[in-house]
Amino acid sequence: MEGKERLHVSAELAGVLERIDALGALIDERADAADELGRLPDDSARALLDTGIVRAGIPLALGGYECAPRQLIETAMRLSYHDAAAGWTMFALQMVTGTTAAYLAGDAAAALFPDVSKGEYALLAGHGTRPGRAVPVAGGYRVSGQWQFASGMAHATHIHSAVQVEDTGELRVLAMPKSQVTLDGNWEVLGLRATHSIDYHCTDVYVPHEYTYVATTNTPVNGGAVYRLGLVNMSAIGHTGWALGVGRRLLDELKRVAAARTGSRGAAVDTSQFHAEYATAEARLRAARAWVNEVWRDVEQTLDQGEVTSTEQDTLIRLVLNHTTSTAYEVGRTVHRWAGSAAIRRGPIDRFLRDLGTGTQHITSGPVVLQNCGRWLSGAQPDARWSFLDLT
Repeated sequence: MEGKERLHVSAELAGVLERIDALGALIDERADAADELGRLPDDSARALLDTGIVRAGIPLALGGYECAPRQLIETAMRLSYHDAAAGWTMFALQMVTGTTAAYLAGDAAAALFPDVSKGEYALLAGHGTRPGRAVPVAGGYRVSGQWQFASGMAHATHIHSAVQVEDTGELRVLAMPKSQVTLDGNWEVLGLRATHSIDYHCTDVYVPHEYTYVATTNTPVNGGAVYRLGLVNMSAIGHTGWALGVGRRLLDELKRVAAARTGSRGAAVDTSQFHAEYATAEARLRAARAWVNEVWRDVEQTLDQGEVTSTEQDTLIRLVLNHTTSTAYEVGRTVHRWAGSAAIRRGPIDRFLRDLGTGTQHITSGPVVLQNCGRWLSGAQPDARWSFLDLT
């Protein structure tokens, strides 16, 4: 195929998933402690990195696995099933680290990713909305700004942030050492506490031009077809897998509660209403997963043909994420309604429900994105195109 690589489907996925599952019980066991700590324990994070879950998102040319979209969805889903906060942390590191490796020019990428196969590579965390300011100077920019929601920052070595270039208004993304920013340490929330999604800021920090790239790019420097998705679509991959994994775990937990209580006096789980609502939740979750597979299979075919996604595909990527997250939330409501005291005492149901409640507030699954999807699909703005999460 002239000039554009076909989509790479990694043979390493099975091994990554096997290693994730091998750690599942340990990660689950430590989830409450991580919740209290406000981040994953260092040894847990190291063990998860050793599974290859972040390497799965790094370009093959730099020593990564460069998994295809549905393979990346599977990694996020599998880990999130064991622990929602661990899954969120790792898919965030996977996406930010992988796209940085793909879009940065040669010298910068070589410095940050010297030997990925031996585990020698930067880990990046940060946020791409509400950009900071970049003032052009010789060789680069003087950067100032305040950013939020840096999931996985506790484990990162470098920062990923969006900036707007003064005078031109161009949006760029930068990579800079974590030591050059101030971490605000203010992640005081009810759910996803162990993701360490803190705010951070910096003032007048020099960043070389080669450590930045155009935020809207869908042309990778180092990677293959998957990176033609661009930042927002790549972000949707992890969030979609996360919602599927969390929804699946909650339903399985409710099934365990039902098995323990069935046959006891006045057990709500013995009623026909419970059985009907459980079946409905199961159907919704399975249908959401099937639609995820349908949307992303079509996208993969486009990428494999050397093309970029159409506006319809970009719309459906956003819509299927919104739908999957909403479906997981409805599953959570069913679980909360029927789990009784198991939903309010410390334990996996309580923790997953809190994490789900926080995860559904992410901007990518918000009501404005849903409204924009409807505007395009209904024909109200047939000529509009997506700019990040806005339809313009």
